[in-house]
Amino acid sequence: MGKETRTIHITKALSYSMIGELFNEYPNLEEITCSPSVYNRTSRKYIEALSEMGINVKKKYEWGAKSRSDNLELYILKLSDEGMSAREISNRLEIPLNRVYYLLKKGKASFNNRQRKHDHDEVKRLKGEGLKPKEISEILDIPLRTVYYILNKK
Repeated sequence: MGKETRTIHITKALSYSMIGELFNEYPNLEEITCSPSVYNRTSRKYIEALSEMGINVKKKYEWGAKSRSDNLELYILKLSDEGMSAREISNRLEIPLNRVYYLLKKGKASFNNRQRKHDHDEVKRLKGEGLKPKEISEILDIPLRTVYYILNKK
């Protein structure tokens, strides 16, 4: 963006000060696009004045941000299928852990076949032997809330 930019997309209605800023920032500006709602809120006088100066203002649909994660999503699914945990993927790709979870969910990854951090069957077996959750937590050296989660999972 800058001096060579000829087309920009705006998300606010044009104002006198905004037009001045646009001229300073984009001296070669030829076209301004905006959503229909922004276009309807912009003064006709501004649109006509810009048209007389050779700058066309027109409506253009720009619905939301474009996805930049298609290839990343596939790569994350591949790494997950190879047995890497979400945390390992996050560390390897240097992206936030929540982003990894989001892309795995978006990619319809089945979390049931993912590597589990704790042995769910062992927790359930110990519960079947009559041990209390706190005792299971201490024996397996896992957080108490994880024991409750495993036992209450349907």
